[in-house]
Amino acid sequence: MTVALPRPCRPPDDPHAAPPTGPPAVSAADAGSPADPRGRRQWRQWYECVLGWPTWPAAEGRPLELITGVRFDALGMPAEAGFAALGRVPATGPVALDGRARRMWFLTAVGSADELPGLLAWLEWGGIALELSVLGPGGRLVAPEPSGARQALRGPYGPGGAVEAVWVRPPEPGGAVEPTLPVAGLGGDGGAPDLVRLVSAAATECHRNRLLRAARARRDQPPDRPAGPGDPDDQALAFSYASRISAGTRPRSFTL
Repeated sequence: MTVALPRPCRPPDDPHAAPPTGPPAVSAADAGSPADPRGRRQWRQWYECVLGWPTWPAAEGRPLELITGVRFDALGMPAEAGFAALGRVPATGPVALDGRARRMWFLTAVGSADELPGLLAWLEWGGIALELSVLGPGGRLVAPEPSGARQALRGPYGPGGAVEAVWVRPPEPGGAVEPTLPVAGLGGDGGAPDLVRLVSAAATECHRNRLLRAARARRDQPPDRPAGPGDPDDQALAFSYASRISAGTRPRSFTL
């Protein structure tokens, strides 16, 4: 799939006006309606003209989507694990929260989607079911509400109403996103965040979240019901040694 980067553009309603430099001034009524063509057009204009990110045309009643694999890839995980990972890895690139899917997406350097299986194996997470996912070339990510457009209605894990996604750590308009994205290699490259540390923390928190969820499920089961091989989360629950070293936790009480 070949995607051309968006060219510098001008507002479609005024061909003589200067290109936008900040988030679109969308009213609460417009921004709150996913079917409103003006709101979709202004969101798309902000992403393509201000940030230079390609977008996927929004169908009627559907949210605008960002195309991955061109300027960035994305690492996704459950919202609970994502918030915990944010506490472990203070230096990241932009981070988005899809409130309806309850997924958090960390933007990473192009090509990092292909690195994930090898990184997980190197961190000794191979063979352990994790709720990690990646978006690379040809992928599409629900476009968060442009930072500063308006105050979204938020619940415990993000937006309410018709706004499907928001920025937890927004991108900086006017600056290249690539230097802020996690890249492979301990310590990153040229000041960029470290992809290995991010993946290690994400895997640890995803597994911790799964362990706690399994414990709650067992606690809610009738006391006379034995666990069976078909039960959910019927898998050895163990934190990898390399990941615990990288995350700086080494929680021996969680190692079974």
